[in-house]
Amino acid sequence: MPRYRFEQRARGTSPELQAEWRARNHAPLAADDEVTHILAYIDALRATTEADPEFFSRLVRRLSKQGHPIYSKARLRQGYLDLVEAGHIKQNDAVLAALRMKPVRTLSGVAPVTVLTKPYACPGQCIFCPDDIRMPKSYLSNEPGAMRALILRFDPYEQVTQRLAAMKRIGHPTDKIELLILGGTWSSYPQDYREWFVRRLFDALNGTESESVGEALRRNESAPHRNTGLVIETRPDAITPEEVRHLRGLGVTRVQLGVQSLDNHLLAINKRGHTAEDVRRAVRLLRSAGFKIALHWMPNLLGATPESDLADFRRFWDDPALCPDEMKLYPTGLIRNTELYDHYLRGEYHPYSEDELIDLLLEAKKLVPRYCRLNRVMRDIPAPEIAAGVTASNLRQILGELLRGTGTPCRCIRCREVRGTAVEPASLNLQATRYATDHSTEVFWEMTTPGDELAGFLRLSLPTSDDAPIAAIAGHALIRQVQVYGPALALEEDAPGRAQHQGLGRRLIEAAEREAGAAGFRRISVIAAAGTREYYRRLGYENGELYMSKDIHTNE
Repeated sequence: MPRYRFEQRARGTSPELQAEWRARNHAPLAADDEVTHILAYIDALRATTEADPEFFSRLVRRLSKQGHPIYSKARLRQGYLDLVEAGHIKQNDAVLAALRMKPVRTLSGVAPVTVLTKPYACPGQCIFCPDDIRMPKSYLSNEPGAMRALILRFDPYEQVTQRLAAMKRIGHPTDKIELLILGGTWSSYPQDYREWFVRRLFDALNGTESESVGEALRRNESAPHRNTGLVIETRPDAITPEEVRHLRGLGVTRVQLGVQSLDNHLLAINKRGHTAEDVRRAVRLLRSAGFKIALHWMPNLLGATPESDLADFRRFWDDPALCPDEMKLYPTGLIRNTELYDHYLRGEYHPYSEDELIDLLLEAKKLVPRYCRLNRVMRDIPAPEIAAGVTASNLRQILGELLRGTGTPCRCIRCREVRGTAVEPASLNLQATRYATDHSTEVFWEMTTPGDELAGFLRLSLPTSDDAPIAAIAGHALIRQVQVYGPALALEEDAPGRAQHQGLGRRLIEAAEREAGAAGFRRISVIAAAGTREYYRRLGYENGELYMSKDIHTNE
């Protein structure tokens, strides 16, 4: 029996509770009077020109005063779709958009689908990790995404199928899907399991089965749900040239690395099992192969202080071997029945207070350059599982308000995205931020509104050394990412005022090609996800085994 074993305290979501929710919100319309009430809501939605986030709440209050029942968006949407299907009314896209639930989920331009791998032995012995035997190491069975995976027995096909159905029910387009594979250390799973897992993910997107990963990726080029990115998470010491090639063969485009600290002493006493040099080497290999790089960092580890943490965070930007594209800030959560909890009981570990953590994160956010996206500033651990320390789930909101109050708003990508704001393409400013790494010149091309909101960006890598881990891209300029923000639109959908489908991606790519040509490169490659290949072919890129490439024509 392992010494440290997780014991659940938070309630979680059982299959029974999920069934109750579906029964409430997906039941057929009961009687004619309910149809009358639903139509009253629909008529009000058709008549409005309001679009602010509080509009729906005001509408519900107004109609309830007129004698209509209070409905959730889920119930209204289901009732509306039932009436459309029965032929009582015609479908209205504006009504569907108004009834879209959790619109923030696709405001970054794509629909994210998160899946978990099965529980499997982890090579790490980290003292802060909980050990829930039902889950991959470091995950808790009552975390939101983990609960879903557990109920579906970690089946990759079922996880994707269920998420696609759920997103469609709440009104989100599912044409463009980013797949995020979470769980244990991806690279430690057997190779045949990893290949089977990815193939089944794509079988779910494609609506048909394939015999191999390569076949599944090819079919996704014209599938109903096209993959715009495939993300895995692993350890820095697991990244080798061979692993990089294998990841690209699976269609991976972004890699998350559990760095946690750049202080070798802290890494050692927290039993991470890798060094800061392992991080530098891994980032170098991944960036030179065109991957997007997301690093995880954990302040308040055993042995850290707020002062040492801020110095540690500064190294991510001062060290040219690092300069990550994205980061997740995961303040250490003190979980019972972990080795770190033993240190706490002996008085050897002290969680930061909320004021200490907020002060640290405020200073850290000020250091983040505009080319980096802070995906998270707090991990979504259920509060009852945290034995001591900060449990606030709205830290990002608190930090944002404090920074704006001091006149120094965060300039990271996530804080500048246009999200639902209307965009006029002609008013956008095209600008570049250039920075040097230990093996390349990186160029962050971005299109911003007059208020510096971000409508789209491109990451261009111009290698300054001949150490590409994949021979096919040696000597090539590399497009590592193209992203256009705003609400996700279906593949052929047009929406004036939205950033997507306005030619912004093409303008960014043309700017990258001009810059690469001016720097002396004669060929440029892109790390294209399977579902984006058709788009790049229209721009003159040709399929290779692992990348898409084209010649750069100059006026010389």
